[in-house]
Amino acid sequence: MKAPATSAFRALNTYNYRLWAGGALVSNIGAWMQRIAQDWLVLTVLTHKNAAAVGLVVGLQFGPQLLLLPLTGWAADTFDRRKLIFATQAAMGALALGLGLLTLSGWVQLWHVYVFAVLLGCVAAFDAPARQTFVSELVGEAGLANAVGLNSASFNAARMIGPAIAGVLIAAVGSGWAFVINAASFVAVLAALRLMRVGELQGGRRMGRGRGGLVEGFSYVWRRADLRTVLFMLFLIGTFGLNFAIYISTMAVAVFHVGAGRYGLLTSTMAIGSVSGALMAARRPKPDMKVLSVAAALFGLGCAAAAAAPNPWIFAVVLVLIGAAVQTFTTSSTSLVQLSTDPAMRGRVMAILLAVTLGGAPLGGPAAGWIADRFGPRWAMMVGAGSGLGAAATGLVHLMARRRARLSRLSPSPPAPSPPVLDAAPRGAYNAPASSTSGRRG
Repeated sequence: MKAPATSAFRALNTYNYRLWAGGALVSNIGAWMQRIAQDWLVLTVLTHKNAAAVGLVVGLQFGPQLLLLPLTGWAADTFDRRKLIFATQAAMGALALGLGLLTLSGWVQLWHVYVFAVLLGCVAAFDAPARQTFVSELVGEAGLANAVGLNSASFNAARMIGPAIAGVLIAAVGSGWAFVINAASFVAVLAALRLMRVGELQGGRRMGRGRGGLVEGFSYVWRRADLRTVLFMLFLIGTFGLNFAIYISTMAVAVFHVGAGRYGLLTSTMAIGSVSGALMAARRPKPDMKVLSVAAALFGLGCAAAAAAPNPWIFAVVLVLIGAAVQTFTTSSTSLVQLSTDPAMRGRVMAILLAVTLGGAPLGGPAAGWIADRFGPRWAMMVGAGSGLGAAATGLVHLMARRRARLSRLSPSPPAPSPPVLDAAPRGAYNAPASSTSGRRG
């Protein structure tokens, strides 16, 4: 039975997208298990509650988004995206298996985690823009906003399930098995890519292999005030707000003094709100700047409330609200940028978007960890609050500027001023016929 055209699940009417969504859900559950296990391994096994080390892992994992930016968007716009994603997903699975075997053998050290974080970041830098833009090939332009919302809902549904499983698994047998299970989960997305009906993919325009590149992508973005505004908002929240691996782990361990099981559950509660935000975004035919500004403001206020939470239960409730706000913001931003970008430029623009959102992690992650160690986790979360309110203010300034420009176009032009009177001579003196003066010699 097909979903109605107005349903939040209408992209599932497409066979290829159904395959993709199913494989991605399984893989995302494994990825969230690994993320929780990795943070817990660093925070409680390889260090003594060192939040800065967790922040450094985050920074090393997302730093390649910036360093490889000249190549990643170009690759997504040039090569067959399905084949590129197959290669990157297989490589990510192999890295998860390697880290899992090291951990299970008892040989793992902190520098091993750092190295695997860098390698995973390099592969993910190529994977992310190709995966984001591949969605348009699955559902076409008309279904793009809905599919992006469903992708986010799937990612955050996995965020509910994966951390909860990881918390139980870590408490029972340690972090190593979470890495191994994540490696196995990549089989689902690889199978989905293999089973797709290639003839039904709606390939967009590709740039020629000798044309353009990163400079052209930046030039395209710079000419667009709307894209510049969205990307700056994403930079603020991505760099200083999306550090929940640090926020939640340090609040759980250093403030509320809970174990791995409750830590996993706290991460899952945020995902409840994130799924709701993603589904609300999927219902909208096209997002706009107003939605982004309101969501950013709610995110900032939510972080401030979480920083003041007196116990883990209130903290968990506020995390649900934060999850809804931040997912509405990020999902709507991704949809708005893709729908506003020429298809031939989409891979490069999405690479810039991902680099802006995640590439700030080398700055924001270690900074958040240092603030949590030096001043306490509550102050680290207040930095996240400031990022949301700053992004909301940026969106509001853009809306006001656009409104003023629209009003100036609609208002009638003032009448042209009358020419000045040159002297007070009678009007007729200027209109005297030529014959009345011609022939006079004095």
